[in-house]
Amino acid sequence: MALFLITFVAIAVVFVLMAIGVMFGRGALKGTCGGVNNGECLCTQKCEKKLRAEALAEHK
Repeated sequence: MALFLITFVAIAVVFVLMAIGVMFGRGALKGTCGGVNNGECLCTQKCEKKLRAEALAEHK
């Protein structure tokens, strides 16, 4: 039980710190679009899967 409480508190502290960072102007966490190019997004076009999903959503 002690290990659970320690883990819970550690995760809660991380969440609180991230929330404080967002409140003080730091942007929200986001992915890099699958690339490792210094955080720059390499995706210039939507992939086929995304295009099909959007087309299906439009038809419903």
